Amino acid sequence: MAATFSNILEKLHLSGGEAEGVPLKEPTDQELDELKTSYAEADQEHVFTFYDDLTASEKAGLYANLRSIDLKNINTITQRTLGSAQDVSKKEPAHLEPLPDTATASLLDSKDDDMQSWYTAGLEFVANGEVAVVLMAGGQGTRLGSSAPKGCFDIGLPSGKSLFQIQAERIWKVQQLAEKEAGKKDIVIPWYIMTSGPTRRPTEQFFEEHKYFGLCKDDVIIFEQGVLPCISNEGKILLEDKSKVAVAPDGNGGIYQALLTSNVRTDMRKRGIQHIHAYCVDNCLVKVADPVFIGFSASKDVDIATKVVRKRAAKEPVGLILQKNGKPDVVEYSEIDTATSEAKDPKQPDLLKFRAANIVNHYYSFRFLETIEEWAHHLPHHIARKKIPYLDTEKGEKIKPDKPNGIKLEQFVFDVFPMVKLEKFACMEVKREDEFSPLKNARGTGEDDPDTSKHDILNQGRRWVQNVGGTVESEVAPEETGVEISPLVSYGGEGLEFLNTRTIKAPAVIEKEE
Repeated sequence: MAATFSNILEKLHLSGGEAEGVPLKEPTDQELDELKTSYAEADQEHVFTFYDDLTASEKAGLYANLRSIDLKNINTITQRTLGSAQDVSKKEPAHLEPLPDTATASLLDSKDDDMQSWYTAGLEFVANGEVAVVLMAGGQGTRLGSSAPKGCFDIGLPSGKSLFQIQAERIWKVQQLAEKEAGKKDIVIPWYIMTSGPTRRPTEQFFEEHKYFGLCKDDVIIFEQGVLPCISNEGKILLEDKSKVAVAPDGNGGIYQALLTSNVRTDMRKRGIQHIHAYCVDNCLVKVADPVFIGFSASKDVDIATKVVRKRAAKEPVGLILQKNGKPDVVEYSEIDTATSEAKDPKQPDLLKFRAANIVNHYYSFRFLETIEEWAHHLPHHIARKKIPYLDTEKGEKIKPDKPNGIKLEQFVFDVFPMVKLEKFACMEVKREDEFSPLKNARGTGEDDPDTSKHDILNQGRRWVQNVGGTVESEVAPEETGVEISPLVSYGGEGLEFLNTRTIKAPAVIEKEE
């Protein structure tokens, strides 16, 4: 079954183009007729409208592109997704409850002994070569005014480091901490970076130009998520031009299929990986391969765990991690009524009952990823109604619509949560100021933008200096009073005792112990 399912996944991940530099061959008349027949039976024959006008190479490319689509599956997904969107008002109200106490922990009030135990266990797993990191980095910095991958973005730190460099250095530091703890050398945390079609090559070039930021090239594996055809409001596959289907990335939920089609899971298996940390690239404070999180999740013997931050206010527009009809799930803020969002925790009346804000920061056991074939085809697809440029097959003209004319199908990484037994799911609450600062908007918006990301890192560094007895002074504006501490020096505030009698003139950068 695994082989069959992998074939289906490869069909959904439209390859097209040339494979490993080998030119595609124009199909024979018989091959073409068979494909045309299948598209006609699916009521999608319009995609061949301009086939006879194409060059030999364009014909070969379009044929490969169309042949890679699992038509039956695409039609099924489209009908199911459009149907579920129309029937949403008919659904019964969901029963929502917080996750049980046995499945949760909070670093805001956990015992020091517990946190130290999780940390030590996490470093031991790293030292044993059992920990891997998966980064979801398919997005471009379009909202930030850049066409480059978002991970290449410089948020304005004094050091000028990109998000990719900050995260790479945190991986390096965890390796060093594990080496010191275990008393051995050459410990490796493989880093699997999921890109999209537009970001893959720029990401590869960025890492090559920066020599993988000190990590071993063989341990930084860049792969690509899949795509799905764009569909018109009438359920028809859209063409981008006469020789190409319009496609869009399949969402961060495409990570599960991509782990198979890219052979990432196979590589993990060969390396003996047992624990996986997965996160999104746009969080500058993310604790990559966090030993505490790994140790906590392993101690619970769960298949999935997730980090959350405490919701700031009832109306904060964040998704919440909770129980929905007795299963772990994420519920978007737009799906929760006012009374539910404002409800207080009966055990702690000063806190919201539903406060576990989703930050897309997850743990997976490898044994769970070994079961992808059993559940991936059950994951729902979500509709994103978009203005999609397309080729009008009747007029032969490219159209740039001024209102949504079709849908892009995508999956969310948390769609798998309800498929996990409640006893195999856990949640760790972390401090927002220490671990969550997303980069979503252009500079100057004042919320989740490059300046807030920069300030959150600098403020964290200032707190670390002050925690060990150091002093931070500044003669500039209050927002510039922070300190950038390189991850190569400290991963989470440890090892900074050399600053206990120092006075730091902010803004400052500490790149080494001196």
